[in-house]
Amino acid sequence: MKRISKERFGQIFSAWGGHRILVLGDVMLDEYWWGNVSRISPEAPVPVVEIVKESVKLGGAANVALNVKALGDDPILVGVVGEDRNGERMMSALNQAQIKGDGIFLDNPRMTTTKTRVIAHNQQVVRADRENTDEISEELTGRIMRFVGERMPDISGIIISDYGKGMITSVLLSRLIQLCRQNQTFVAVDPKDTHFMNYREVSLITPNHHEAGFVYGKRIRNEDILKEVGWGLLDKLKVEALLITRGEKGMSLFEKDRTLTHFPTRAREVYDVTGAGDTVISAFTCAVAAEANFREATLISNHAAGLVVADIGTAQAGKEELIKDLEDFINSNG
Repeated sequence: MKRISKERFGQIFSAWGGHRILVLGDVMLDEYWWGNVSRISPEAPVPVVEIVKESVKLGGAANVALNVKALGDDPILVGVVGEDRNGERMMSALNQAQIKGDGIFLDNPRMTTTKTRVIAHNQQVVRADRENTDEISEELTGRIMRFVGERMPDISGIIISDYGKGMITSVLLSRLIQLCRQNQTFVAVDPKDTHFMNYREVSLITPNHHEAGFVYGKRIRNEDILKEVGWGLLDKLKVEALLITRGEKGMSLFEKDRTLTHFPTRAREVYDVTGAGDTVISAFTCAVAAEANFREATLISNHAAGLVVADIGTAQAGKEELIKDLEDFINSNG
């Protein structure tokens, strides 16, 4: 799909915004230490970074919620944190972002997943992770499902953001997917390979080309293998659509009606792909909530991703910025 009409663009964005999107998955705290390097350590052949400032951003499923909010919809975030300092920092960051924290559950003695990145001269020097990837308990699963069930009548879609940190389990997935099917609710999944075959019968799954090839058992080296992997996974999972993100080669959308559509990348300059997948699945779900079809939603999410990879760290595409980018695209394509 290479273009969208001005009329159709207007229809979608007149219905855009104000929808409640439930985001369920592994929430993370992204911590950044910014500094400069002027010498090598005498203790080991590593750079000495003189830290000049620190910052914190929402990561994982929390960044997905932030993307949904930036795009004009109302995220309902569901996740798990530890009863620790970083859990408190997470709740403070959510409060600052005006994202409600009533869907965040405490799980003691789990530690809050935190990724600390040291950045020097706009380049990442090292990353340190603090996390506990044990699966959540059956009791906590029940509490989460009750929370989700109470909100089902009011939501326009669900995003499952699986980073393999213990929040998403096979039991939770089974119960959640069944609930979505009963309520005919759109559900999109940003997958983790360990749970891949548990995502059967969701609306959309968005693996990157490395994940898709690994799960299928074939590295995607060319268009023929891409098609084999795409159609093979779509048939195995019985999903409505499979969107494979391919880096500089753009995206490929496989739909159950046997339609395959390629979308060239919209990125002008790529500085950091951190969180790009969060932007893709957020924009896609917001577009579907505004009654875009899957090809239109992919076009929109492709533009959104092209905007965020130009920033360092997790970033979000704002609604107005996205509209402007799409308007420029429509005008340049007649």
